[in-house]
Amino acid sequence: MRLLLVEDHLSFAMYIKKELAKEGFTVDCVGTISDGEVAVKTVDYDAMILDRGLPDGDGLNLVRELRENGDATPILILTARDSVDDRVEGLASGSDDYLLKPFAMKELVARIRALLRRPKNDLGLSLTVGNIALDPSSRQVSVEGVTIRCPRRETGILENLLRSKGRYISKDALQDKVYGFGEEVTSNAVELQVSRLRKRLKDAGADVHIINQRGVGYCLGDDS
Repeated sequence: MRLLLVEDHLSFAMYIKKELAKEGFTVDCVGTISDGEVAVKTVDYDAMILDRGLPDGDGLNLVRELRENGDATPILILTARDSVDDRVEGLASGSDDYLLKPFAMKELVARIRALLRRPKNDLGLSLTVGNIALDPSSRQVSVEGVTIRCPRRETGILENLLRSKGRYISKDALQDKVYGFGEEVTSNAVELQVSRLRKRLKDAGADVHIINQRGVGYCLGDDS
């Protein structure tokens, strides 16, 4: 899952990014509303974490703009503003949840996962192809009902292949989904991750595998 964090305090943003990475999330960080506007036009995020007090205005302005444009991406607001009126305003703007600072990281993780379990786009349902299954909330991968260990980036690639429902997904699209915004990525990074994932699934007894069509991309299938 790829998240956008809009938070202007860099050290705090880097801490959140590091902790969420441990939970299997890829997080892009920006510090202003204007940078957030650019990011959401560039990447299709699974959810957003948005601070209210930003250098160029109230983060709720970004929420309103996105909702007015028909963007239904789940949004969690972070703020130190603890009055009832502030919370009501945050939810009324179109945000999906509201978390007061300071907060425990485990609560942030739980709230993000709760957002991703909501019916929108069937994110709460297990993704399956053949005997391979992935739970988007827990990030648990299984083959024939048996859980297998799968590193974060490989899990991200597998999720995107499962969501593509047999359609090819390009290397560039996978890279955009799995690696962070502005993160340095070697030219063969996706190929290496796909190769490792392909072997991992084969060793676990998967009845479908990753097909690579040169110049097109990757999909899950059985070559039939």
